[in-house]
Amino acid sequence: MNIAVINSGSSSIKFQLFCMEKNEVLAHILVEKIGESISDMILEYEDKKLEIITVIKNHHDGLEEIISLLSKHSLLKDFTSLSAIGHRVVHGGEEFKSATIIDENIIKKIEALIPLAPLHNPANLEGILVAIKKAPNVPQIAVFDTAFHSNMPEEAYIYALPYEMYEKYKIRRYGFHGTSHSYVLKQTAKLLQKNLNELNIITLHLGNGSSACAIENGVSIDTSMGFTPLEGLVMGSRCGDVDPAIIIHMQRELGMSVDEVDKLLNKKSGLIGICKNNDVRTIIEQNDEKSQLAIKVMVRRIKKYIGAYMALLDRVDAVVFTGGIGENSAYIREMVLSSLLYEIELDKSLNAQNSTIISTKKSSVKLMVIKTDEEQEIANECLSLLKNQF
Repeated sequence: MNIAVINSGSSSIKFQLFCMEKNEVLAHILVEKIGESISDMILEYEDKKLEIITVIKNHHDGLEEIISLLSKHSLLKDFTSLSAIGHRVVHGGEEFKSATIIDENIIKKIEALIPLAPLHNPANLEGILVAIKKAPNVPQIAVFDTAFHSNMPEEAYIYALPYEMYEKYKIRRYGFHGTSHSYVLKQTAKLLQKNLNELNIITLHLGNGSSACAIENGVSIDTSMGFTPLEGLVMGSRCGDVDPAIIIHMQRELGMSVDEVDKLLNKKSGLIGICKNNDVRTIIEQNDEKSQLAIKVMVRRIKKYIGAYMALLDRVDAVVFTGGIGENSAYIREMVLSSLLYEIELDKSLNAQNSTIISTKKSSVKLMVIKTDEEQEIANECLSLLKNQF
């Protein structure tokens, strides 16, 4: 059984082809800079890596190029031979709490959720529509970022706004990066040899977009991203938590429009807002005053969320780092883990090696580094749904 996973972003497509019987990745394709003057494609399969510079106008052309590459290298004739195609969809609102077979009604519901994720859901939907055209008889399955957080308690997802704002407009905390947090949870359970429903962990997905999650007995009980992916940790170009009155001030006193404020908070803030760069590796190397400040602000916010989640959980079995920064930056991990509550002890040597377990044997809480695989998690969700449906 071969399952393809399409993770369609605003200007990129991540594609993976899985052989589920062998639990094997047959091919990985990354398409970037869609709609720009020059686009990049990278195909990886077996021990080969092929890089292509081309021009890709839109997601339709991007998927056409993906199909062409797969066929050219005898990896897949076309999408019609697949057992299923899984799609990452960022926002599922309150309705979608698990993976769902896509039909016309589901497409309309994803469209209706666009105002809640205007930067993400349109691109996710474009990937779905193109794939359906290419393989109308193959099951298309939506896996939602928000689904993993759908069982949060009401006190975790309700904002202290007039309650009718939730009742009428569904303004609440939804949470994101759900497939990543879910994958890391399952891997942690395997490594610690514990049942999911007995595991309490704090997961930190740290990358250009970052989020923290408190998981109690295998269930997300709180997460840092909220109504949109803007809330929470300091990110590459997103501000995370700010005093909401700042937004009013920018509009009323500085004369900024809604669109200008939106762009500033999402595209010009975070690390890039403080030090004009959003690549943590470069920021650490630069080591100038603003770069140091950016790192300190980011790390401080992460530490605050860890402390808050430790207070929510009756015990913490592990703190788990994932995402591009979480998996690769020993420097950031060491800064985050210094002076934390509990008897937490980092093994600096293991941390420097990016080992899976980076805590000392004396540490009361396991400190771990686990490489996330959102596409694998989506493929697994698809397989589970197919087994239950057919």
